[in-house]
Amino acid sequence: MHSPNTEPTVHSIHEPVTGTWQYVIADPSTKGAVIVDSVLDYDKEDGIVGSGSADRLLEIIASNNYQIWYILETHAHADHLSASRYLQNVLASQQPNEPKVCIGHRILQVQETFGKMYSIPPAELENAFDCLLQDHDELTLGNLVIGVIHLPGHTPDHVGYIIGTNVFTGDSIFNPDVGSARCDFSGGSANELFQSTQKLLNLPLHFRLYTGHDYPPSDRQCSLTTVESKALPFATVEKQRKENKHVRSGTVETDFVTWRNERDQNLQLPRLFHASIRTNIRGGRLPKTSEDDFKIVNVPEGTIRIV
Repeated sequence: MHSPNTEPTVHSIHEPVTGTWQYVIADPSTKGAVIVDSVLDYDKEDGIVGSGSADRLLEIIASNNYQIWYILETHAHADHLSASRYLQNVLASQQPNEPKVCIGHRILQVQETFGKMYSIPPAELENAFDCLLQDHDELTLGNLVIGVIHLPGHTPDHVGYIIGTNVFTGDSIFNPDVGSARCDFSGGSANELFQSTQKLLNLPLHFRLYTGHDYPPSDRQCSLTTVESKALPFATVEKQRKENKHVRSGTVETDFVTWRNERDQNLQLPRLFHASIRTNIRGGRLPKTSEDDFKIVNVPEGTIRIV
C-alpha cells in the first residue's frame, strides 16, 4: 500500500468556519501533488459562494511549483461544499494536465439516495467524478504511491488515503480528545465505523493519522504556535490507541455502538447539510439556480462550473 522509504511533503490548512482540514500532499522529488478534502466557502444566509479557503491551497501550490495530479475526496461531505471543481478549473489553466477529481466508488450509492431525496435530475449525477476508486486501488504520484482504503461508518462511500506513513482519514477518526464522527446519516453505521477505526489503529504505531476535522476542546494543551486555534492535523497511531476518548485500546465494540447511537439521536443536522450534499454528490458542481435550503446569489464568475 505504500513505499516505506518515500515520504511526502504534507501541507495542512485548517478552515476554521467548518473545522475542516484541507491537505496538499507532494512528492518532494518530482513536485507532483494531490489535494485532499478542499473547501469552498459558503454563506448560507446571503447565498454567497467564495473561494478564499481554496485560494490558500492555490497559493501553496504556486509557491512550491507543484503540479496537481489528483483532487481527492474522502467522502461526500455533509458540512462543507467541495472546492474540487473550482480548483480543477483554475489549475487546468496553469499546468499542462487537468487534475482528476476522484472519490470512492460507493459514491454511486450515496448519489442514488440523495438524488432521489432532492429530486436531482439523473443526468446531473452521471459521471459526476472523473475517477471512481476501488478498495485497495493504488495511484502513482511521482515516486509516491497513494493507497486507497475503505473506511465506512460515517458514510458508506468513505475512503482514506495512505501515502508513505501518513493516512488521510477524513471523518473516520478524529483527534484523541475529540474521538469519533457521527453515524446517523443515510448509510451510516456505528458498527462499521468502529471496524474502520480498528483498521487504522492496527497500523504501525508511528503512522500519522491526519483527520478531516478538528474541533479543539477549550482545555487542549498545544505547543505548536503555528497552529490556528489549537487545531491539530494529526495524531500518531500510538497516541490514538492510548488516548482516543471513544475508541482507545480496550474499547468494546458493543459499548461504542450503544453510546454512539444514543449520542447521534440528539444531534442536529450540520448547518450546511443541504447545500453541501447537493453540491458534493454533483462532483463539486453547483446547481444552476437556488434550490430549497440552498440559496445561491453570488458565485465567483468564470471559476465555478455550474451544471
